[in-house]
Amino acid sequence: MQNKGLVKFFAILFALVSIYQLSFTFVANGIKKDAKAFAEQKLAEIKKKAAPGQPLPEVSELEVQYLDSLKKVDVFSLGFADYNYEDVSNKQINKGLDLEGGINVILQISVKDVLKGLSSDSKNAVFNKALDNAAKIQQGNESYLDAFFRAFDEAAAGTGTKLASPDVFANKNLSDEINFKMSDDQVKKVIRRKVDESVDSAFGVLRKRIDKFGVVQPNIAKLGQTGRILVELPGAKDVDRIKKLLQSTAQLEFWETYRLEEMGTFFETANQALRTSDVAAKTTEDKTVVNDSLKAMLGNKSKDSVSKNTADLGPLKSRMTYGGGPVLGVVAAKDTAKVGEYLRRADIRNLIPADKRFAKFVWSKANVSVDPKTKKESQTFELYALKGNKDNVAPLSGGVIVDARDTFDQLGKPAVSMQMNGQGAKTWEELTGKAYTDKGFIAIVLDNVVYSAPGVSTGPIAGGRSEISGNFDVAETKDLANVLRAGKLPAAAEIVQSEVVGPSLGQKAIDAGTTSSIVGLVLVCLWMMFYYGRAGLYANIALLVNLLFLFGILASLGAVLTLPGIAGIVLTLGTAVDANIIIYERAKEELRDGKSLGEAVVTSYGWKGAMRSIIDANVTHVLTGAILYIFGTGPIQGFATTLLIGIFTSLFTSIFIARIFIDRDVANNKPLAFTTNLTKNWFTGFNFDFIGIKKYSYIFSTLVVIVSCVSFYFNGLDEGVDFVGGRTFQIKFEKTVDASVISEELTKEFGTTVEAKVFGDDDQLKITTKYKIKEESENTDKEVNEKLYKALSKYFPGTKYEQFINTYDGKKVGVLQASKVGAAISADIKTNSFWAVIGAMLIVGLYLVVSFRKWQYSLGALAAVFHDVIFVLGVYSLGYKYAPFHMEMDQHFIAAILTVIGYSMNDTVIVFDRIREFLAGNRKGHFKDVVNASINTTLSRTLNTSLTMILVLLIMFIFGGESIRGFVFAMLIGIVIGTYSSLFIATPVLVDTMKQSDIDDIEKRHFTDQE
Repeated sequence: MQNKGLVKFFAILFALVSIYQLSFTFVANGIKKDAKAFAEQKLAEIKKKAAPGQPLPEVSELEVQYLDSLKKVDVFSLGFADYNYEDVSNKQINKGLDLEGGINVILQISVKDVLKGLSSDSKNAVFNKALDNAAKIQQGNESYLDAFFRAFDEAAAGTGTKLASPDVFANKNLSDEINFKMSDDQVKKVIRRKVDESVDSAFGVLRKRIDKFGVVQPNIAKLGQTGRILVELPGAKDVDRIKKLLQSTAQLEFWETYRLEEMGTFFETANQALRTSDVAAKTTEDKTVVNDSLKAMLGNKSKDSVSKNTADLGPLKSRMTYGGGPVLGVVAAKDTAKVGEYLRRADIRNLIPADKRFAKFVWSKANVSVDPKTKKESQTFELYALKGNKDNVAPLSGGVIVDARDTFDQLGKPAVSMQMNGQGAKTWEELTGKAYTDKGFIAIVLDNVVYSAPGVSTGPIAGGRSEISGNFDVAETKDLANVLRAGKLPAAAEIVQSEVVGPSLGQKAIDAGTTSSIVGLVLVCLWMMFYYGRAGLYANIALLVNLLFLFGILASLGAVLTLPGIAGIVLTLGTAVDANIIIYERAKEELRDGKSLGEAVVTSYGWKGAMRSIIDANVTHVLTGAILYIFGTGPIQGFATTLLIGIFTSLFTSIFIARIFIDRDVANNKPLAFTTNLTKNWFTGFNFDFIGIKKYSYIFSTLVVIVSCVSFYFNGLDEGVDFVGGRTFQIKFEKTVDASVISEELTKEFGTTVEAKVFGDDDQLKITTKYKIKEESENTDKEVNEKLYKALSKYFPGTKYEQFINTYDGKKVGVLQASKVGAAISADIKTNSFWAVIGAMLIVGLYLVVSFRKWQYSLGALAAVFHDVIFVLGVYSLGYKYAPFHMEMDQHFIAAILTVIGYSMNDTVIVFDRIREFLAGNRKGHFKDVVNASINTTLSRTLNTSLTMILVLLIMFIFGGESIRGFVFAMLIGIVIGTYSSLFIATPVLVDTMKQSDIDDIEKRHFTDQE
């Protein structure tokens, strides 16, 4: 090997750099352990001194405080540099949520809202029709903005309406950039930029909120040009609180309110009108008394009806208790929708006094009370009427707020104090002065919810300071002050995908990943030494160096380690020895042909030896890995990252590190046989006629494809929520439960089918529902959680809602993991997955055409890969109803399919390279004989590599954990069938598609006639 000294230099340099990078991870993990120990001790001390009923901090909060205190403190020294904890944490390998626990969400910034804002809430019929149609015609992987432009072009055809119309985008707000003379294409460029600016603005606002939330190493990133933002909060636990923090637009407004007496007789008149003139309401009311009598006899009452005793009060009055001052009335939570429906009706709004026709009815924040006898909680909401106006613009908005702090009011209750800028202070003084004179009230409204409506009793308030008080707890005031300081979002942020992982589940995943890694590493190393002897030891040393390089690069890149990422590392153990196997098998051939050890080594490592095969095989693998990274998201990208890095590091270590030891043996005249006495003749002397039995392999494979297609038609595939949208919950019960009973109870509660399956242990279920999956609001997510708790609470006696839903350290039962995939993003995932598989096959096929310069090679490889994909899909279609583990079609499954494509191509390319070599004149005989010889002489490499891979995958299947078992099983089946197809499908297709004239020409030029 030339430049041996240079290789050693770089190997040592890479090793030192890797150790340097990994040292930060070791230090950070040690500090985290110290933080946890400190937090537990501190909490114990607080508990001893705490008064009865005093709220206690969580361990995680105390951990964060400890780590924050070390941010600027030097905690690690290498002699030439000192590092504080912030530096150390930024350089460590971060664990993904599936290992760390926490919350991951993808937020979709509402481009529809942005467009409405840019148009100044245009009333143009064509514009609004396009807004509505855009969501309907939006295709998978298409942005809403592109769909809107298509919808606008269709709606505007023949109407003369343009994007630059004065009542669309050529308005006062955009007058500096858009004028009515511009073409639609010119306007589209401006609108695209404006939408991007809005997403950037939302990104900045969310970053400010998250930075102040108090979790270690939060991550926030924009996802391309999709208008989506990824937020990861490791260690976060309060699900509802975090979703509210992220989705709140923080649209703060200050409105004058109408007092109850100012509304005159409106409510009495409205109530009478509803009683006498609304036919539907009257019919419902007439039936109520009869229905109530019958239901009372049956011991049942309708949730949406009023009682017999109050029915004669009228539809409105029976549902609302009149209030006083700015509070018009108090309504129970179950009746707010109906009262709101009444107040939005045009005929009812026409009864509002003429001077108050712009009144806006809004609800307060929920008021929670507990019945002292039943101990049951109930919620009520207060109704307010804001003094609206024609433009629907508040007298004062939250844009004037320059600072906000959580504090306590005069009664010692949690509140939020705010400071306004100069202009805001002036308007606030005028507004409070007017309220003082009129003895009125000012409602403080956040996201269309009234938080408080204080009166002004001491005259105009100067200085621009105000306070929000109400029914808050400390956490709520902290979050509210946080979002007010960060500013408002430019548009609604909808959670289209989310995942919640409990810390206990994360620790379980770490344990499973660590076990599978260690067992896999030990078995691979033992096999290599058993089969190749001392040469196997050198391969094992290269493998360990490879792992050092792999982790060092992951640390230097700031990569996030996920459970699929660990699977990628374990898989790398199998692939890392592949190059050594190819080289060693070639060396054995050269030694059998009578060459010396030195000659055999030089030939094996040369371009005409194993190197060309290694390069071709790994290029195909890299191409599929790159496609997996491009089209994958989250954990799948983690898998692709480790896989790709592992390919490059294993190539370097296999080719250079192992050879250093081999060359040393050559230089010292030390015998090296690349085998042991026991395995010396294994997988040698094959002379099987693979081409001769091709019709039988064709028949078998054709039957497999037919059976698979029939199963697709009748059984289909178990499409996971990644592809169809929905919510899944992994729930651990206190004891074994019947999944079918749970499914029935949840289906009854949700009013739609809810699926429940055993997931791993018998006391653990995976629950899936599509309930309201197209509704993205924060309230919907909470509603689903509450329904889940309500239906299952009897299985969790003594467990409160917060304990059941939220994650925390040491949690034994309840929701261990929850995920949600919205309908829109599931369509994108499905589209990406389809193109990823098709793209992988086409790109690799194109590479083979270029490399081998004959399309028949590419066709043979693609036929084998297509066969493998159909086979794996067929197994999953036939088995998902009966398998003891989950066999879902999701992103992990697609990752497995792409990995199978890579390995199947890898196997096939090794055979094809030998065929190309033999056809170049290294073997005499008929074309079919040469092809058979090519397969037989590479069979030892094919079987050895496949067995190594199967061994590693079996370890992952057994020890890797339930969450990746289906993913690993797909790869396991794929490797087995991929080995078969490279031998019995790819090569026969190559032979059958070769033109006879080409075969005759080859035989004429390169072979001696043996007949």
